[in-house]
Amino acid sequence: MSKLRKAAAKRRNIREAVEKSLVARKRRNRRFRLLGLGAVVMGMLLLAVMFTSIVGNGYGAFQRTEILLDIDFDPAVIDPRGSRSADVLMEADYMGLVKASLRQLFPGVKKRKQKRALYRLVSSGAGDQLRERVMKDPSLIGSRQGIWLIADDDLDQYYKHGEGQSRLKGQQLDWVAGLQADGRLRKVFNTTFFTAGDSREPELAGIRGALTGSFFVILITLGLSLPLGVAAAIYLEEFAPRNRWTDLIEVNINNLAAVPSIVFGLLGLAVFINFLGLPRSAPLVGGLVLTLMTLPTIIIASRAALKSVPPSIREAALGMGASKMQTVFQHVLPLAMPGMLTGTIIGMAQALGETAPLLMIGMVAFIADIPSSPLDSATVLPVQIYLWADSPERAFMERTSAAIMVLLAFLVLMNLLAIWLRRRFERRW
Repeated sequence: MSKLRKAAAKRRNIREAVEKSLVARKRRNRRFRLLGLGAVVMGMLLLAVMFTSIVGNGYGAFQRTEILLDIDFDPAVIDPRGSRSADVLMEADYMGLVKASLRQLFPGVKKRKQKRALYRLVSSGAGDQLRERVMKDPSLIGSRQGIWLIADDDLDQYYKHGEGQSRLKGQQLDWVAGLQADGRLRKVFNTTFFTAGDSREPELAGIRGALTGSFFVILITLGLSLPLGVAAAIYLEEFAPRNRWTDLIEVNINNLAAVPSIVFGLLGLAVFINFLGLPRSAPLVGGLVLTLMTLPTIIIASRAALKSVPPSIREAALGMGASKMQTVFQHVLPLAMPGMLTGTIIGMAQALGETAPLLMIGMVAFIADIPSSPLDSATVLPVQIYLWADSPERAFMERTSAAIMVLLAFLVLMNLLAIWLRRRFERRW
């Protein structure tokens, strides 16, 4: 009986130990799940704070302030000879008409210092607005029209965000109050932000030049990296013999994927600009540099897509008499293409957001003109954001956040496209 009691006690002790172990394991699992959930929640909160900060600082850039002025299109100023020649109309002093309208609106302003402060309420681009109107419709000459003109960035910031965000002071605030009381101020959608290039004046600065440069760069990068990356992946995965040379190539490809992007910028500066003599700040050079940077990513993603195709597909094709080339290009490649496209799109999204390698090849220069070809000097959207972020004006800070919103929108769309392609064409084995 004593032996039976000892055995029962031993079994009971073992059972209690197992139960305690299970309780402790469940507690650890619960704690780990809570830690994981907390990490996800913390990440989402930080992401929400970031997006809230960007949107809160940048939404105002999508609006601009305009001033209604009664412009007297004086023929003596615009076209004194009455020739209506395009050259004469182009060279007329349209800013003088704007200043004359402001003096008529505030006749009490007599001193030179006061006049300069008054003129600063209107953007320096107001004269260009009038020039465009007259060039399109010369019949305006000799008439008096109420024209909405772009306000200066200080007035724009004051009208949208209040006195704390503007450098207006003293009598300028009184003039603005008078304009508001007369209904001569309004906020409209800022088309200039999307249709103009860079400018020294915040209210005239836009992202069209940077968007055009980014388009050329991404077009060149995609046109070079996709065929080269897919071809390299097909050769390494399907045709290359397994020896120390292919092993060395694979190791170098994996290492290149982890190399800092600025190293590729130094390589592009040394090879494409200094050695080959390609134009500095050109999208062509930017596309070549980003091609070098994205090739390892595309090759690795393409090889992974080829590996995911079951060996039975290859064996069945070879068993039916297909050659190795036919097997790869008619059976394996179509099934692996969705994964390849997904990797390519993610690589392009990475290239779209790169700044460091493009700074090294001179795409940091101030470019006001819209590039018309990949050989013209240009900048890209991330570099434009970098340039604006370095400017002290509050209005440029606002446009920096707005440009980040546009860049994030493109990146989100490209990633959504990659997800859609994967779900639309991917096959599960």
